Amino acid sequence: MNKTQIGENAGIVWNILKDNKHWEYEQLKEISDLSDRELNAAIGWLAREDKIDFDMNQEGDCIFLTVNVFIG
Repeated sequence: MNKTQIGENAGIVWNILKDNKHWEYEQLKEISDLSDRELNAAIGWLAREDKIDFDMNQEGDCIFLTVNVFIG
């Protein structure tokens, strides 16, 4: 796996997350058809870019998009 593939996988995950739903890891894995390694790298990429956030609830951890708005 290289940076290009990680970036492409991050795009796949981002497109899934853009519905503003809070997704559980297993749901993301199933719908993205990425391996654990590929999905974790994509999540790391998006987290590093501050594009996603994590929510811990009673059912488990969820991943969702973060909307960053900069004015100025």
